Amino acid sequence: MTFRALAGPVFITLLAIAAALSPASLYDTLAYDRYAVQGFELWRMLTANLLHTNTNHLLLNLAGLSLLWALHGDAYRFWRYMMIMVLCALATTLGILLFSPQLIGYVGLSGALHGLFVWGAIDDIRRKDVTGWFLLLGVVVKIAWEQWQGASDSMATLINASVAVDAHAYGALGGLVCALLIRASGQLPQFNTQKKAP
Repeated sequence: MTFRALAGPVFITLLAIAAALSPASLYDTLAYDRYAVQGFELWRMLTANLLHTNTNHLLLNLAGLSLLWALHGDAYRFWRYMMIMVLCALATTLGILLFSPQLIGYVGLSGALHGLFVWGAIDDIRRKDVTGWFLLLGVVVKIAWEQWQGASDSMATLINASVAVDAHAYGALGGLVCALLIRASGQLPQFNTQKKAP
């Protein structure tokens, strides 16, 4: 894979690590807080996605980021990747703001990662790769199970916080919207970068 396939995930990783090393006062300024957002501290809608509750939470999400790169890294181009991540991150927190009033606070990359997963699965389907259907079905079943049963207690213990399962659903919807927008604009990922002979 080329550097441009790695650039996006590496950039997000560095931002998340930098956020983890930030002082508590900055963390409090960047985390999603429903009342602060309603008070027009709108940057929290984006920056909250880079914060994590503890090291376990950070490592789990960075592992997910790496896994998605392994699955769909051939399709990654820096600006498109960043656009998808930003839109999925905003879809996550906007969904929380509008439809999950019980969630007062939120941090984590998992919502956006679910969106990136959905986008990658749909791109596989577009390329006639049958695995895309299995990936898409898998994430739909996972989200439906979480909505029905909630997250596991062991995961909540591991990250020292309740798992915001609604964020996964909103992020996944963001990924679906990204896939539809890219298709509508005609900017579909190109996997064959070799130029045809004249």
